[in-house]
Amino acid sequence: LASAGDEDLHAALDALERRADGDARARASPRPPPPHAPEPIDDFLRNFLVRTGLARTLDCFQTEWFELQRKGLLPERPTACVPDAYVHNRLLEVQLRRAEKERDAYKQAALRAGELVLKLQKERDFHRLQHRRAAQEKSRLAEDVRRLKERHAACGPALRQLAEKHRASLRQKALVGLERDRALNRETGKEPDKEPDSEFPACSRTKPLPPRVQVGGAAAFSIANSLQAHGAAVSGLALHPRKMVAASSGDDRLWRLWGVPAGEMVLTGQGHADWLSGCCFHPGGGALATTGGDATVKVWDLVRGRCVLTFEGHAHATWGCSFHSGGDFLASCSMDNTAKVWDLNSQRCRATLRGHADSVNSVAFLPSSNTVLTCSADKTVSLWDARAARCAQTFYGHRHSCNHAAFSARGDVIASCDSYGTVMLWDARKASAVATVDTGPHPGNQLAFGPSGESLAVASNDGAVKLVRLATLQVSSLLGHEDAVQSVTFDHREDYLLSGGADGAIIIWSRTGPDLH
Repeated sequence: LASAGDEDLHAALDALERRADGDARARASPRPPPPHAPEPIDDFLRNFLVRTGLARTLDCFQTEWFELQRKGLLPERPTACVPDAYVHNRLLEVQLRRAEKERDAYKQAALRAGELVLKLQKERDFHRLQHRRAAQEKSRLAEDVRRLKERHAACGPALRQLAEKHRASLRQKALVGLERDRALNRETGKEPDKEPDSEFPACSRTKPLPPRVQVGGAAAFSIANSLQAHGAAVSGLALHPRKMVAASSGDDRLWRLWGVPAGEMVLTGQGHADWLSGCCFHPGGGALATTGGDATVKVWDLVRGRCVLTFEGHAHATWGCSFHSGGDFLASCSMDNTAKVWDLNSQRCRATLRGHADSVNSVAFLPSSNTVLTCSADKTVSLWDARAARCAQTFYGHRHSCNHAAFSARGDVIASCDSYGTVMLWDARKASAVATVDTGPHPGNQLAFGPSGESLAVASNDGAVKLVRLATLQVSSLLGHEDAVQSVTFDHREDYLLSGGADGAIIIWSRTGPDLH
């Protein structure tokens, strides 16, 4: 028994040395050890018998195993390795779940990629369709341009021939008229009548009066009467120089006279081929001048109720007009960047005021003077000498298009408003800005000084009439129109204020007393 135990001990030591040598070689090997070493068959059987409690079977197995090993009947590596099926299955399950997750991720990515490809294909088809349409439109337009060029080239000789015929007919008409006049002169023995040009009167306003400081508050106004004057926007208002009669012009091509403050219609007239933009009374009160979109200026005899003069010379629509205080001259402004001075006696244009770079939006004669005030969309206000047709002074300061400018009753202050509601007051003597009042941001379409010089009315595009107290530059609003206010004017005593709007209505505002607020 002692010899058998020694042999078993030697065998165990040899096995430990071999295992240590194997472990050393494994550590020296560059390959990493496997994650799990399989269990030998004999150890597997021993573990199985121990776990199942088969002690006697284990003793028999051990006795026979060690006997064979002592006799040398077992090889050096008599048993193979039995893999741990449970651990292996766990590893396989982990790999399977990882593979399933990757599969699901790849599937989602594939679905998203498919949707993106489908979207890109639809966009590609849409852009292809648009490209085809654009190409077809381009080819059609190119064909139209080619045809138009051919037609233009073909019509060129015909147009030149027609122009030559027109000039020949005008010459023939002039010759016929001249021969007719000569024949009449031979029969009557008289020369044809020809009205001479009017003379500009001497300017009675040598220099502007000094500014007058007003004391007290501006008047407050309330609605006294409202009438539907026109079927379209009311574009202009003017007051008779002596009577309580107001004239209105509208986009419906009509001008009308109204009694103030009753609002009864006195007279109406029509003759322009397009909308009316403004009106103005003759200083004598017997005539009315109107301007409109047909680029003409017409003078109406209010006694006979018909047009007596038509001035044609502007290239585009006329915006406004103003009579000279002597009554012999009429100034007009137009979208063609000019203002003109017309002679009512010789019925011709006496002067063309050129200098503005954009549409001239308003024109006004300084009372008892030959000075003309204009404002333009080029953001400037200018004073002109009507006799020399020369610009005397230009006021700079507006940042936006000027819509209207007017003199005060004393002629020493000029007010102008622009398309952002900014009102500027200018000293006519010093040619400098005195004050700036903000009534915006809506455009100021027209303004008018009160006869007392204490207040200024501004027709605003927001449907309100803005009253400016000149002493304090305080602004108040009169609300009553349903649309933009286009024109305003005071009566002679400042008891009434008239406003015309784009709603076709004229509102007569009555003075109610000093505004103490």
